[in-house]
Amino acid sequence: MEIHVTKVESQNDIDAFHELPFRIYKDYPAWAPPFRFEIENIFDPEKNDFFDKGECERFLVHKDGRVVARFALMNTPERDEVLEPKMGGIGFLEMEEDQKLAQKIIEFAGEWHADRGYSAMRGPINFGENDMYWGLLVENYDEPPIYGMFYHPPYYKELLEETGAQKLDDHWSYKRRFDKPLPERMVKITDRIESRPGVELRPIDMKNIYRDAEYIRTIYNDAWSDQEIVEREEEFTELTRDTVEAMVKKLKPVMIPDSVLLAFVDGEPASFIVCVPDLNEVSKETGGRLKWWHYPKLLWFKRRARHLRTLVFGTRPQYRKMGLEALTFIRGIEYTHAAAPSLEYLEGAWVSEKNWLMQRSLEALGCHHHKTHRTYKWEF
Repeated sequence: MEIHVTKVESQNDIDAFHELPFRIYKDYPAWAPPFRFEIENIFDPEKNDFFDKGECERFLVHKDGRVVARFALMNTPERDEVLEPKMGGIGFLEMEEDQKLAQKIIEFAGEWHADRGYSAMRGPINFGENDMYWGLLVENYDEPPIYGMFYHPPYYKELLEETGAQKLDDHWSYKRRFDKPLPERMVKITDRIESRPGVELRPIDMKNIYRDAEYIRTIYNDAWSDQEIVEREEEFTELTRDTVEAMVKKLKPVMIPDSVLLAFVDGEPASFIVCVPDLNEVSKETGGRLKWWHYPKLLWFKRRARHLRTLVFGTRPQYRKMGLEALTFIRGIEYTHAAAPSLEYLEGAWVSEKNWLMQRSLEALGCHHHKTHRTYKWEF
């Protein structure tokens, strides 16, 4: 029977979009579904301001009367222009093991982008920032995905590469067990940094959480708009106050304050790190749903979480090379382990393969590279 593609429009379509992965991953015990409401927020123009900058549509693929694949196509012209060549995107791809199916998806995606003046695309990507739901898992299929990162079957890599996909870049995830002793040399260096006049480090103040969130936003925008490694191929988008406040509202119930640290120099916000418990542990228990009766499970989760994700960090350019990154990281491990002894390991996701400086820093702190997510490009 012919393979055909339809646009997601009805509630039944949306349900099918979310139900397909449960069938695909039934024999992959490491998989955990992302929260359905978080994925839906990405496709909601009222909740995702990327719709102000571009376009996103999602699709189902049918064969023999069944949904056999899903995907989304997207563009943000202003950001896409900085890429060479200009590239649109494909993401949220799930599919049965069928090469003709993969080829049909890529051909359809190429035509969709060509109609909008594009001659290339990249993927899998998110219709948003690249710290969440970005890249194809190509290494380590035995461990569960950390919050915000997709898991994929090994056959996805082969199917996509057979369609002509070329590697665009790799991003690595780093892992560190909490029961592993901290490097003595790094602890001594951290002690010296913290003892410097004018240097102050503290956890986020939950009573003044929106004030501290604004400090984090300021640091982030300064840090990521002025990067030291130009070829990291990240297109910076300024964090808005509304975006940060929405993140705070979502994460506040599960936040471990000692895993969100801010460093100040002479009273000025200079550096930060934000880590969050692995919410995939909850979504796996609830099947990706979050109903009112799940909230007690969520509120108690931080007391039993086993994994922690380093979500985002940054240091303002004028305070780099002071060792503040090591300070926030080392103290973050110490404080978090004391506050949440159930935690087994932390995972720092999304380190570019080109970012040798960050790689060396993480390895010096006792982390090791254990997963790779790859972004591909197609030219047509």
